[in-house]
Amino acid sequence: MVPTPPDGRAGIDAALVKRLIAAQFPRWSGLPVIPVEVDGWDNRTYRLGDGMTVRLPTAAGYVPAVAKENRWLPRLAPSLPVAVPTVLGQGVPGEGYPFPWSVRGWLSGETARRERIGDMSRFAVEVAEFLLALQRCDTDDGPVAGEHSFYRGAPPAHYDEETRRCLAALKGRVDTDRAAAVWESALAAEWRGAPVWFHGDIALGNLLVADGRLTAVIDFGTAGVGDPACDLVIAWGMFSGADRAAFRRAVGQDDGTWARARGWALWKSLLVLSETIDTDEELAALNRYVVGEVLADHDQFARP
Repeated sequence: MVPTPPDGRAGIDAALVKRLIAAQFPRWSGLPVIPVEVDGWDNRTYRLGDGMTVRLPTAAGYVPAVAKENRWLPRLAPSLPVAVPTVLGQGVPGEGYPFPWSVRGWLSGETARRERIGDMSRFAVEVAEFLLALQRCDTDDGPVAGEHSFYRGAPPAHYDEETRRCLAALKGRVDTDRAAAVWESALAAEWRGAPVWFHGDIALGNLLVADGRLTAVIDFGTAGVGDPACDLVIAWGMFSGADRAAFRRAVGQDDGTWARARGWALWKSLLVLSETIDTDEELAALNRYVVGEVLADHDQFARP
């Protein structure tokens, strides 16, 4: 993960956004600029008037996503069952801000917290249908998984050393023997499928709902063409019980893809847990839960 600068916001505030808009898109200079209620790590986002947003990378490592999304979102959108961001303007460095940035159309809806979703099994199927539609999109000239996607869509082996460091650090605090078995299974389940589009960060913060239904998917910064296993991590991060089973049935995928997906979920949760286990009780508990669910899933579904 690329860290944000020391100030945590890369020097980004509403005043900077207003200056950038005035200098590069003067037709919108009279519109109010307001921070969004729920912001991300890779980018800072501001409402621009009622119908637009401004999105600015927080560090150099996130800059490749700007051009990628500007190019590919318009091509992917017609084939997807729910809305994705519409690019309205492409900004360049200026006013002391060093990176390219963009203006997007505002997408209505709220982030997909469980309390906002009446029927979780139906919602799980809607997420699966989005993923399958994305996988059917034309991959010609698509960005092959790699550094720009933080290796989502590539073999999980890229994070082998980091995962093993986390296992060593957490020994005696989680079941690292079972976790190591899950990780070994993920590494052994070599992907041999045709490359498909993946989103790379299917999580509640990037899924928007209205009236309990999936209405939009945002933040394609880690998207690319490769192995779709990374997009199944939501099975343990958000779904459980009947809704997880509904997601599994609807999205399909073979045993090897599910093994790699468990590896992706395990890597991220072990990493966060190793960093928070003694400092952030709530975040540590959430990631400890995900690790437990992944281990149980491996026990139930992994073939000997």
